[in-house]
Amino acid sequence: MVTSAVNHYFRSSIGRKQLVAVTGLLLCGFLVGHLAGNLLLMVSSNAFNLYAHKLFSLGPMLYVIEAGLAGIFILHLGLAFKLNMENMKSRGKYEQKTKTGRGTTFASQTMPYTGLILLIFLVLHLISLKFGTHYEVTVDGVVMRDLYRTTIEYFSSPIATAWYVFAMLTAALHTSHGFASAFQSMGWNHGKYFKNVKRLGLIYAILVGAGFAGLSIWCHLKGG
Repeated sequence: MVTSAVNHYFRSSIGRKQLVAVTGLLLCGFLVGHLAGNLLLMVSSNAFNLYAHKLFSLGPMLYVIEAGLAGIFILHLGLAFKLNMENMKSRGKYEQKTKTGRGTTFASQTMPYTGLILLIFLVLHLISLKFGTHYEVTVDGVVMRDLYRTTIEYFSSPIATAWYVFAMLTAALHTSHGFASAFQSMGWNHGKYFKNVKRLGLIYAILVGAGFAGLSIWCHLKGG
């Protein structure tokens, strides 16, 4: 009985929307942590390399965490794509935009496209940095990967930096709508405080987008 109810929930439109919301908020939380770690680039090469080394030192646990993040991202993207296709099927484009609330802003209209851009960015980002050129450096007597050097070298390219800035502006656009939309999907959209949630989402999008974009420009200038 319980299993049947759970299956019904996750197969329902509401259940899928709420899963998209929860996974989206989890990814928003990850971005904050990721940005905080990356800001160590501006502190010193040793500070950033030690931070990266501590992550690598987690060993198998790091793979579990990365697999979990990948699963969350894939689930979020897959369900969002499925919901979008179902909406397009059940309604004409005009009806969808005027009656469902989709398309009321540029950010909401472009959610599927910005999501696709971010998927492409993620794949290229992992190839270029996580699996990029491997250098080694000794810090406090410990040999570790010099990810600082790999990062600075990558952003020394104007094209790579421009692409990264574009992707981060895309992420800001995506989350500016997605953040508040996630709360709405969960039913947390009471009129008394939902305007503040929207403001918080906009502030989050600006700070995270500008933070990552600004850091890439700093790395470019550093490398140049």
